[in-house]
Amino acid sequence: MGSVQVDIQSSQGEPGEVRLSGRFTLAAIAEVEAQLNRLPASLSGWRWQLSQLEAMDSAGALCLWRAARSRGARLEDLRDGQMRDEVVTMFDLVTQADKGEAPPSVERESWMRVLERIGLAVLTLRNDAIALLGFVGLTLQTLAGVLIGKRRLRWTATVHHMEQTGFDAVPIVALLSFLVGSVVAFLGATVLRDFGASIFTVELVSFSFLREFGVLLTAILLAGRSGSAFTAQIGAMKSREELDAMRALGLDPVELLVVPRLLALLLMLPVLTFVAMLSGLLGGALVGSLALDISPGMFLSRLHEMTEVRHFYVGMVKAPVFAFLIAVVGCLEGMKVAGSAESVGKHTTSSVVQAIFLVILFDALFAIFFMEMDW
Repeated sequence: MGSVQVDIQSSQGEPGEVRLSGRFTLAAIAEVEAQLNRLPASLSGWRWQLSQLEAMDSAGALCLWRAARSRGARLEDLRDGQMRDEVVTMFDLVTQADKGEAPPSVERESWMRVLERIGLAVLTLRNDAIALLGFVGLTLQTLAGVLIGKRRLRWTATVHHMEQTGFDAVPIVALLSFLVGSVVAFLGATVLRDFGASIFTVELVSFSFLREFGVLLTAILLAGRSGSAFTAQIGAMKSREELDAMRALGLDPVELLVVPRLLALLLMLPVLTFVAMLSGLLGGALVGSLALDISPGMFLSRLHEMTEVRHFYVGMVKAPVFAFLIAVVGCLEGMKVAGSAESVGKHTTSSVVQAIFLVILFDALFAIFFMEMDW
């Protein structure tokens, strides 16, 4: 290992020259600092000769740059010192990271951070919306190709995902809908009892579950359960470069991975919605029988007399739309995974948030549309 040497050559009243040699590395950092402390208090206009440096790491580069900057030396003077290429690269990295600028005031920093985060959020929203629209178009194009026979439908994968997203989700959907139906009936009975109108609890439960709660609860559950699973599965394949291998083999990842998941969710979400409606009505009927003296026969009779079948159709019409949104968002976020486990987790969280947001947004739009149409 060459010793660290800092030679100073100067004339009286004239800027001089600093010559550095040896290894400016962490192992010799104490010697480097001792040698640099010998530099004059002002090095403004001095020439630097760094061609004899054998090695320099980030610690040595940072120590040299701070010592030179504190004595008035310019960055251009040091870069003109005929450094070797690897030394130039390390020195540039360190000097870019350590600008030495005065920190902004707290007030300016807080405002700048707020504006920066707002701008970044708007830009991210724009990019996500464009990516989602483009992926929706690509998915519809591939799905159309499957329907007209130009693309192959993977029946085995579709049935497998139908089991995962549909049949395996029946217990949790039924249980949650049953409990929510019981809660809605309890709340309705508590309010309506004061007006002597407890019997209207039947209409409250039936309207809420047939039009809103049945499909909404099911969609939110599947967004957290199946949408996140789609993202994690495709994201793990992306991180293992399996998608690149598919393309190298001439296979289309959208046809192979997205379409089976989309069709499975399109078929199973309406079925799960129907299960949720029945479970919610069963929970309301149980509460009516135990707490409101409304027998199951009376509950069914009033349900048949007062609830029109259009409310059932309103709820079922939403199911395919919500299924499409959940599947597309989940698969798109999986395609966005960058390759690390952290990226998989990040996009899985983003998938759930986006899917639930879109489901609630479209549910509100459906509600406004049906209200205006008097349905």
